[in-house]
Amino acid sequence: MDEKNAVVGVYKSHSEAEQSIKGLQKAGFDMNKLSVVGKDYHTEEHVVGYYSVGDRMKAWGKLGAFWGGLWGLLFGAAFFFVPGIGPVAVAGPLVSWIVAALEGAVAVGGLSALGAGLFSVGIPKESIIKYETQLKAEKFLLIAHGTIQETEKAKEILEKTSAEEVNMHTTTEKA
Repeated sequence: MDEKNAVVGVYKSHSEAEQSIKGLQKAGFDMNKLSVVGKDYHTEEHVVGYYSVGDRMKAWGKLGAFWGGLWGLLFGAAFFFVPGIGPVAVAGPLVSWIVAALEGAVAVGGLSALGAGLFSVGIPKESIIKYETQLKAEKFLLIAHGTIQETEKAKEILEKTSAEEVNMHTTTEKA
């Protein structure tokens, strides 16, 4: 991906994030350019593991139906334990960037593997810290990436949803 443009919507609940994904899908946004990140709220269920990128989750937490529905819409699914945040479920191409960061031992200025994945999409470090804090507060991130035109279209759509905030990050920003 040559261009690093992303728009990030922050949502209070999984249902709000899911409605926004459906809105993007209805508007014709490429589902292969969407990722969702949220904490996995498993209660007494224990995560056994996950299948690799492009496959289905093997174990589910409390929000299994939500994540299961997203796996059908978005490419890739994974479960990670992020120190300082806890268990995090990720759907979409962000999975590949996080795995690449882990496999390549990419260190981006003290960021977690999740942070390194977000950084590789074009999100600046100071914003990553804010997004990780929002994940700790049990919010959901919906990330759309692509060309400037694609991300501007996604931003317009997300601004009409119940997002707490919608932020655009483009290649013209300094990382």
